[in-house]
Amino acid sequence: MAEQQGYTLWFTGLSGAGKTTISHIVAEELTDRGSKLEILDGDVVRENLSKGLGFSKEDRDTNIRRIAFVADLLSRNGVPVITAAISPYREIRDEAREMMGDRFIEVYIEASVDACAERDVKGLYEKAFAGEIKEFTGVSDPYEEPLNPELTLKTEEEEPEESAAKLIAYLEEKGLLAPKE
Repeated sequence: MAEQQGYTLWFTGLSGAGKTTISHIVAEELTDRGSKLEILDGDVVRENLSKGLGFSKEDRDTNIRRIAFVADLLSRNGVPVITAAISPYREIRDEAREMMGDRFIEVYIEASVDACAERDVKGLYEKAFAGEIKEFTGVSDPYEEPLNPELTLKTEEEEPEESAAKLIAYLEEKGLLAPKE
């Protein structure tokens, strides 16, 4: 087998947009095709790598910089990485892009606040709308949509499997993943 090429699929979108769900479907497909990869899920990273950080802009930026550092380290050593974190601020996503160059693939998981609130299994939007959670992205804190993502997946219009299939097709088209035999 040819040497695996590292890259980072940088998923960004609101809480509940579908980042984690799609990342797991994509990861399963890549693994089935023999790819070694890592998922840096926002919730898992916060619990382990960024424990103690809050949700101020400064803390969010620090969290995303840590994710970008690990993603860069892995991807430059031939490991595909999927990051699934809200990463609400464009400036920090651009920093990650600059750090990784052509290994950075921004994937905007697009869904409206209303759709995300309807899907909200954790009850976070309800608490945010009630003012119980301060600095909640999309409600009381901004989410800056990507201006030129490599791919936009509209999760209000398609099932997670359809979104994942579009991303797999993109990777095949870019030569980062061999077509399925």
